[in-house]
Amino acid sequence: MEKRYMAIWFRHLLTDWLALRRPELKEQPFVIAAPERNRMTITATSPLAEAEGIHTGMAVADAKACSAGLQVIDEVAGKAAKLLRQLGLYCIRYSPIVAVDLPDGLLLDISGCAHLWGGEREYLKEIVNKLRASGYDARAAIADTAGAAWAVSRFGKTTPIIPPGKHADALLALPPAALQLDSANLQKLQKLGFHQCRMLMEMPRPVLRRRFGEAFMLKMEQALGIQLEVIMPLLVPVPYQERLPCLEPVKTAKAIEIAIENLLQILCGRLKADGKGVRKAVLKCYRIDGKMVKAAISTNRASYSVSHLQKLFGLQIDKIEPALGIELFIMEVPRAEEVDQVQESLWAANPGLQDTSLAELLDRLAGKVGPAAIKRYLPVEHHWPERSIKLAESLTDKPATAWRTDRPRPLRLLPRPEPVEVMAVLPDYPPKVFTYKGKRHVVDKADGPERIEREWWRDEGEHRDYYAVEDTLGQRYWLFRLGHYDAAPRWFIHGYFA
Repeated sequence: MEKRYMAIWFRHLLTDWLALRRPELKEQPFVIAAPERNRMTITATSPLAEAEGIHTGMAVADAKACSAGLQVIDEVAGKAAKLLRQLGLYCIRYSPIVAVDLPDGLLLDISGCAHLWGGEREYLKEIVNKLRASGYDARAAIADTAGAAWAVSRFGKTTPIIPPGKHADALLALPPAALQLDSANLQKLQKLGFHQCRMLMEMPRPVLRRRFGEAFMLKMEQALGIQLEVIMPLLVPVPYQERLPCLEPVKTAKAIEIAIENLLQILCGRLKADGKGVRKAVLKCYRIDGKMVKAAISTNRASYSVSHLQKLFGLQIDKIEPALGIELFIMEVPRAEEVDQVQESLWAANPGLQDTSLAELLDRLAGKVGPAAIKRYLPVEHHWPERSIKLAESLTDKPATAWRTDRPRPLRLLPRPEPVEVMAVLPDYPPKVFTYKGKRHVVDKADGPERIEREWWRDEGEHRDYYAVEDTLGQRYWLFRLGHYDAAPRWFIHGYFA
């Protein structure tokens, strides 16, 4: 079977999404912007803003000069990826292989799919019309290679459906940007006067490779079909669902209770293996008269405890009317969340530090690893975090004050804050990049600041502005700026979150 691909381009993905949520924006020009190099830069535009000459990459200040009524909305980090994933999952009904193509598209392997809709033309019209009816400005193209489909969807001006074997011809009149080249090579090509892919394809391959590099050649050869382009398909989440057919119609409350327990045993086993628990579960009961009745439960905290969930469903059994009998039970978990692995059994009998089994356990551990390895800390009333704890002498020591829980605190607190080198967008902004022990961390998210003043009874130090930051690898740190930001501030790391 010959390979066929479809590329879908959402020309105004983020602004279309905003206009769907806020219909009043459809009547006015607006843009989405994010900070870049100490200024706000446009990352997405609405059709009305484009009509006024505003484009992505433009500074917000320049855009406002072009349009007095321009509305600027802050960018939501990662929103494009989430939207494309949702749209991709929707498109799986048209092809089993759908891949997200950041920042604004989807790629579908449609080999053997189009005939189910009456051919490629009807197939393309069906998908594009559905997406446009949902409020998204979408364009699509079909070709033998994913690269050619991508190019035609964005730069093609004739037909969006390239006949088999004609993808190379379709690329000839398109600009080099249709090959998905990096900006540095595109600038080189523009300076050299290469305005069409035809001019590149007429040149010897060794010359192109020597001048523009391997990545350039790979993109061109993938678009031509010389090199295979692998796409990473979306994985459809496996639903947590179990079925229990009945040999004889079930009529009694006891039989319904047994059915629920059997379904929970299987479902909770799967959830536990995945480290998840039930937040919402729905029991559907199909009766022999053709009707369906159902009962639902919700939990405040994810749980895979069969006994606990059984008790919750037990409160709903009286609401289930079996009539002439139930022949099929289906239990679904539409909402499941990660479960915190808590050692509840240790505290089940006699909760608290007075439990003698806990003291005996600590004695045995101390005999193996040494008493110095086991410590218990108590809270102390001090402003500085490193002074706000003290070592307890025994399990019976009582805290003089309660642990602070209204603010995030790191799992591991350094004995003394250690200096770090920080780069921030503005002096009073949270860190954008910091270097600690020679390793550079790029900050993806930041919460704060939380100001902790110096202790008034100690005439030393300055106030601290703490930030909980997360780098691009998902690791979280507790940083603070010492003193006012306008007086050559110094930055320190003080702890690590889990």
